[in-house]
Amino acid sequence: MADFRYETDRLILRDWREEDWPLFWEATNTPSVMRWLGGICDGAKRDAAQQRLLSYEREHGHTFWCAERRGDGAILGFCGLKRSNQTGGPLGMMEAGWRLREDAWGKGYAREAATASLDLAFDRFGADEVIAMTVQRNTASWGLMQRLGMRRREELDFDNVEFDEEDPVIIVYSVDRESWMDQNG
Repeated sequence: MADFRYETDRLILRDWREEDWPLFWEATNTPSVMRWLGGICDGAKRDAAQQRLLSYEREHGHTFWCAERRGDGAILGFCGLKRSNQTGGPLGMMEAGWRLREDAWGKGYAREAATASLDLAFDRFGADEVIAMTVQRNTASWGLMQRLGMRRREELDFDNVEFDEEDPVIIVYSVDRESWMDQNG
């Protein structure tokens, strides 16, 4: 399989390189970024996360790819696709996800990368529907889901204390192929 690379106006979504990981963790393993993602990761959690991301690529041909800014090559975080694997969640469904460093927030990068990922899900990877998930209190994340045209799927919500012990409900949004094509034709 050829190396994955997909370009948008301002971003490159691509396969991970070994030298990306220290930059990624330095920029995203912060209290603000990890607030709704279970908190700061220690070395063991970082290694496990990296191995999971790489295994998704091997097993399914897609993952949460490295998100690089085209203008200067900065690693902004990740965005992409995986198969949902959260305990209690909608297992096996195609899932879009993103995590960007704090200084990249509010600039449209997450929406640009998520739009590209959804285009890829439907055009390249043959998805019929794509979900995205977050904790209820992460209003920025589910706000983006709404701006992407995803709709709330309360019947898929589930409890998982891993990310927000005070309010352990993971909420799910989705968009199907037909709706996505109608919006983004």
